[in-house]
Amino acid sequence: MLFLNRHEVERLLDLDPLVEALGPAMVELSAGRVSMPPRVVAQVPEQGGLLAAMPAFLNLPQVLSSKLVSVFPQNAARGLPSHQAVILVFDPRTGSPRAMLDGTAITAARTAAGSALATSLLARLEARILAIVGTGVQARTHAQAISRVRPIREIRVVSRNQDRATTLAEEIAHDLGVPAKTFDLEQAAFAGVDVICATTHSVEPVVRGEWLEPGVHINSVGLNAKGRELDGETIKRALVVVETRAAALAKAPSGSNDLLWAIRDGLIGEEHIHAEIGEVISGTRPGRTSPEQITLYTSVGVAVQDAVAAHLVLEAAKRQGVGKEIPL
Repeated sequence: MLFLNRHEVERLLDLDPLVEALGPAMVELSAGRVSMPPRVVAQVPEQGGLLAAMPAFLNLPQVLSSKLVSVFPQNAARGLPSHQAVILVFDPRTGSPRAMLDGTAITAARTAAGSALATSLLARLEARILAIVGTGVQARTHAQAISRVRPIREIRVVSRNQDRATTLAEEIAHDLGVPAKTFDLEQAAFAGVDVICATTHSVEPVVRGEWLEPGVHINSVGLNAKGRELDGETIKRALVVVETRAAALAKAPSGSNDLLWAIRDGLIGEEHIHAEIGEVISGTRPGRTSPEQITLYTSVGVAVQDAVAAHLVLEAAKRQGVGKEIPL
């Protein structure tokens, strides 16, 4: 069995091919041609954490894999990633274990790539100003990914913690060559913004409907079993696109509290979910229909994306002779 560590995965996984490869996979998922059962979750209440199992089988490309991922929001205070994972890939002909990969790097990359895919489909073509809410791993990877699909000329790092925001803004400006500024979490941070990426574990909403200007596109990827990133007014005002309706509406902690709580509070019904991202790609459902429309991609993460990313990593490892064979 081939073993690939985090450093190797990060070196082998390129964001551009990943964004491109996710599109066909999401179309297959929405068309019902992927085997992907609901994730199984074991909760660790005293830590506010969870461990989830996420298996999937894709025909094109042929990938059989499963991710085990832990989500512990309090890890930031411990200097550890909130998401930590391993991915096992199996031979789809025999079921034999083929490879074990670090899944932490893959989770970070594929989540941001999913948002980049959604942004390429839903954001206005002239989008120039990006606001990132949060200062963790996903904030950094979203800055990189969104800049691949829109000509971003200014990045705003929005946070209640200005020390962390300053550090991240300096890193982004250095790595991407794009001016990056810091803002407190308030309405002024979103004035004139074209794309918002919410990447937090916040209990209270970090994006509010009253702050949104016409035409903005929002990506929301944060997960907290006890909270939500977006208030109900944001959901109500937006054209909502998800990975799959089933995943988005799954019971906590797997589903989207942003959507579930808005439904609970009577602000929207399930029919308010406009489309799955695969339906927008295939053309069975439209995306943005006007420059003034507010669009929202809310993500809970699906196993198909992990499988696609793992496949790309293994193909690159094979070409470059990277990794270590370990007998079981």
